[in-house]
Amino acid sequence: MRKSKGYRARTRKLLKKKPRERGKIKIGRLLRNFNPGDNVVIKIDPSVQKGMPHRRYHGKVGTIVGKRGRSYIVSVTQGDTVKQIIVRPEHLEPFGGS
Repeated sequence: MRKSKGYRARTRKLLKKKPRERGKIKIGRLLRNFNPGDNVVIKIDPSVQKGMPHRRYHGKVGTIVGKRGRSYIVSVTQGDTVKQIIVRPEHLEPFGGS
């Protein structure tokens, strides 16, 4: 049987929550506001599937470029190239902050 090549393939350890982090998402994470130019850390929340970036961006630091609906456009360096990904605020944290 060949390996699965799905969007969340081989993320059993990467996208796992600690026992005390489980349950409903806190409302403050949904209501966060970021401005263009802010630095953010992409930290994927596995309990929210919508607006989830690819696992290769988990833990990366990016810059907010703009907003698209509820989501943010984040500029991230991937090797030598600069990628722009669309991420919901549940998966973002302020850089150097809580």
